[in-house]
Amino acid sequence: MKLNFVNDLKTDFPASIVVFFVALPLCLGIALASGAPLFSGVIAGIVGGIIVGIASGSPLGVSGPAAGLAVIVLTAIGSLGSFQIFLLAVVLAGVLQLILGFMKAGIIAYFFPSSVIKGMLSGIGLLIILKQIPHALGYDFEFEGNDSFLLRDGSNTFTEIMSAFDFLTPGAVLISVISLAMLILWEKVLSKKHKIFQIIQGPVAVVLLGIVMFNLYKNGIFNFTLDPTQVVSLPVANGLADFVTYFTFPDFSQLSNLAVYKVAFVMAIVASLETLLCVEATDKLDPYKRVTPTNRELKAQGLGNIVSGLIGGLPVTQVIVRSSANIAFGAKTKLSAILHGVFLLISVITIAEYLNMIPLASLATILLIVGYKLAKPELFIQMYKLGWEQFIPFIVTIAAIILTDLLKGITAGLLVGIFFTLYHRYKYSHYIKDVITTEGGKEVHHIVLAEQVSFFNKADIIESLEKIPEGAKAIIDCTQTKVIEHDIQEVIDNYQMHAQLKSIEVEVLHYKANN
Repeated sequence: MKLNFVNDLKTDFPASIVVFFVALPLCLGIALASGAPLFSGVIAGIVGGIIVGIASGSPLGVSGPAAGLAVIVLTAIGSLGSFQIFLLAVVLAGVLQLILGFMKAGIIAYFFPSSVIKGMLSGIGLLIILKQIPHALGYDFEFEGNDSFLLRDGSNTFTEIMSAFDFLTPGAVLISVISLAMLILWEKVLSKKHKIFQIIQGPVAVVLLGIVMFNLYKNGIFNFTLDPTQVVSLPVANGLADFVTYFTFPDFSQLSNLAVYKVAFVMAIVASLETLLCVEATDKLDPYKRVTPTNRELKAQGLGNIVSGLIGGLPVTQVIVRSSANIAFGAKTKLSAILHGVFLLISVITIAEYLNMIPLASLATILLIVGYKLAKPELFIQMYKLGWEQFIPFIVTIAAIILTDLLKGITAGLLVGIFFTLYHRYKYSHYIKDVITTEGGKEVHHIVLAEQVSFFNKADIIESLEKIPEGAKAIIDCTQTKVIEHDIQEVIDNYQMHAQLKSIEVEVLHYKANN
């Protein structure tokens, strides 16, 4: 199917609205957790949508502030002494990402095994579900967008869910139940009945319902418990002039401060890794299986961080929750990501007071659906059928993401994936040893090496060579071998030397050292 940027507006526009509603509380929550001004999260969302969206080659990826950087940002602001100095580090991190892009460092993305990326998607799906349950029940102790297992008060993801049941808010539960039922009905029934239900997405209807229910409660018309803190809390700007006052600028007088460069380097590396992981995962979810140019993505993220830092925003990365929501609700081109940034910009200038009527429970139910679509049971069955070498890294990645955080989870899955790769290489790269023959009354051992031999084969080759008796002949045949690692070269060279002590004649065929 050929994609057309203009014709796909009918699907990208409603998807962008959904992403906008999902992104708004995440931008605020991540800013709160980062110890930064709330508006810095919104600025990062706007820049991630518009600037990165335009510059990026990712058709479906959405960029903005990332929870994975929250702790780094919080620590950096404290160590550097001011938010303005931190913004300078964000700008420099963007410059470093641009350099990485021009150095073609984006190729790193292609070294993550498919099983780990699929595990990442499912793990994030389950994590979204676990993290949204408290918000759906009206327990909003943790910020929206937190992806860490351990929480600020020493509790964890699971104990937070248990606590949520102890602090149920009837109004939030009612909104969540009705919203969830509406989303399922919308997708399974209504969207198949009439085109209007395809144009107006279920999440938009859920948000509008939440606003109506909040106002009914606020005006005493509908009596149910809903805490005023359980709604979106966006800074309200009184027009464009007031909006401009929210911008903060970097302190360029600190360019000689070495600590700024250290923070910039850490942010650039972590943000780049998160982006590349998200790029690979988003491409897996893309119905059209398009491939994002990773080097261009690093450049786009670098540009985004430069702009975000210059005007007072948090660092940006491509983020999987917003990207997967974008895909789940029908986006086809990057117009959706760009529009969501435009909506963030317009909304904070014009309708912030109305957005502050959206219950977090409404948004939680939208994310519950996104989480389920990422972690469908069918995927677990499919991965199991592929065998243990695919299934174990997949499961380890999921478990590690849930029990630690995104980067640590991916690292754990990657290590397990590498283990299986190395084991597979060891298992199937053995040399071939021919049957022992005789030649002029002398015992001949003809050893044929495989196409590739490495240190994995070192023990076997040494053992076989040492078994050759005195006075025999050894033929080490490298005719089929294309790659001989240095470890094996040393074994062959050393054997040729000490075989003389045992009167063993050594013949090596087609052997080139240091190849």
